[in-house]
Parts: sequence; structure tokens; C-alpha cells
Amino acid sequence: METTTGPLAALHDRGVRGFVTDGGLETDLIFHHGVDLPEFAAFPLLDDPAGRDLLTRYYDGYAAVAAAAGAGLLLESPTWRANTDWAARVGYGPDGTTRANVTAIEFLRALATGYDVPAVLVAGQVGPRGDGYVAGEAQDPEEAREYHAPQVRAFADAGADLVSALTLTTVAEAVGVVLAAREAGVPVSVGFTVETDGRLPDGTPLAEAVAAVDAAAAPEHFVVNCAHPTHVLPALDDGPWVARIAGTRVNASTMSHAELDEAEDLDDGDPAALAADQMTVNVRLPGLRVLGGCCGTDVRHVAAMWGVPAPA
Repeated sequence: METTTGPLAALHDRGVRGFVTDGGLETDLIFHHGVDLPEFAAFPLLDDPAGRDLLTRYYDGYAAVAAAAGAGLLLESPTWRANTDWAARVGYGPDGTTRANVTAIEFLRALATGYDVPAVLVAGQVGPRGDGYVAGEAQDPEEAREYHAPQVRAFADAGADLVSALTLTTVAEAVGVVLAAREAGVPVSVGFTVETDGRLPDGTPLAEAVAAVDAAAAPEHFVVNCAHPTHVLPALDDGPWVARIAGTRVNASTMSHAELDEAEDLDDGDPAALAADQMTVNVRLPGLRVLGGCCGTDVRHVAAMWGVPAPA
């Protein structure tokens, strides 16, 4: 069974112990900073000096965690909603969307020059065409490749180290993203979300999803995101496939996706408890290289998972 390849593996071979990545960008900005993010889209902040300052402070916190942990830093762009359909809902046409994706990579590249950490990788983040909490309408891999290709090409043209697809809910869309990345010549990771039973929102067991994507178009590695560690754990067995999972970005809350969708207040849980629950997942993932958070998490949670104090 092939494990992690690409830039993560290369830097691990050079002694980088792992990579800190960020937490729940959108929930942090909305609930802790009072930022209005229509359609959960953070990328428009890049068009505003105050927005850039806020994003800079946000990423600076995770760089501080990486420095304290002696780990590398994976900077993932704030572009989860910067694909054609979602960007159109916040007023961005095709050219504006491409510009936003390129700008996001340039912004992170500039930040990276100021961080004193063992290594920095800049990833262009791709989100699902649909909601991210439900499987949505069926796509075939070729349709998904065509849909995601413009965003993936923008990241490749801007010099991203890899493409990071997160919160995907189907095998077909995951395969399409990988095909788009192969076409653009950029490494890619596939991030699936799971329900409380460890299955994808369409009911596919995580093990089957990983195997199916690998058979059709293998990415450099896989990630599980937008689920609490206790939801990820039921998906893991003793099969060799678990070595393909190189990253987790977990939720702070134990609530299901449906419950989170209806919640009016943020459930940010307890950072220490989340770190303890995450440890049960870590020991089951021999290829784990990237550790960060998703909905409800912030720098406190990620610092706790890395066993370092949260930056002031």
C-alpha cells in the first residue's frame, strides 16, 4: 500500500516532524471576530486591507504554534468557497474568482517569508461544489474535473506547493479534483468529511472511499476533516489503507453535521478534551503528518493538539 507522497513526504524525509495547519477559519472569524461572511466565503477579505490584516493575524497564530512545536507549517488558502458556483453567489465572476485564487497564494507566500519555522508549504484550498455537509447531487468524475479545473489551474499557475481539497462528500468529486490536479501538474490531497458513524455523507465507508479514489486516480495523500475525533475513530481499522491518511482537521463539537447546521451558537468544546480525543485517532494513523482543526476550533485547540501553549 502506497503511503504519503509529494511535498509532505519529501520534507518528512528531511527531518520535518510534521505540519501544523490552521483551525476553523470561517467559524473563528464569524463568532470570535464578528466578521460577516456571506455564504461562508472568506476569500473576499483579501480584497480589503482590514481583511488582509485580520487574515495575517489569524495565520500568525498558527505560525507561532508551529514554532513552539518545532514543526512545519501548512498554510492553506482561505478559498474553500472560491469555486465557480459559490463565488458567483458573493458577486465574483470567472475572472474575479481566478484572480482571488491567485491572490490568495501570493498572500500566503508573502506571509511565509516572515515565519521562523522548519518548513512552510502553501496549499490552495478547494472546497466542494455542494454544501459540504450533505452528499448533494451526483457528479461523475469527469464533470467534477471540469468544474474544479479553473480553481486548480489558478493555484498551479500561482505556484502553490499543493492543492488541498477539503470536506468532499463523494468519491466521484474526489477523483475529479485529482484529475484536475494531474492535468495542472500540481500535487493534491483529498479531504473527506464523515458523519458520526465514520461514513461519508452518502454512506460510503471511509476505507472504501480511499480505496476507490486510489484505484481511479491516487492523490499524494488523504485527509479527514470537519468531524470530531470520536466520529473519525469508528472509520479506522487495522487495514494498511489507514497509512494513506496523512492529515486530520477536526471539529471542536461532537454534534452531527445536521445539528451543527441548525445551531445558532458556536460549540467550541474544550481544547484539552479535544486534544485527548484526537490522541486516540493519532495512534491509529501511522502516516499522520498534518494536524489542525475545522469548525469551532481556533488556535487554542490546535495548540492543545500539538501540546504547546496557545499564543497570547
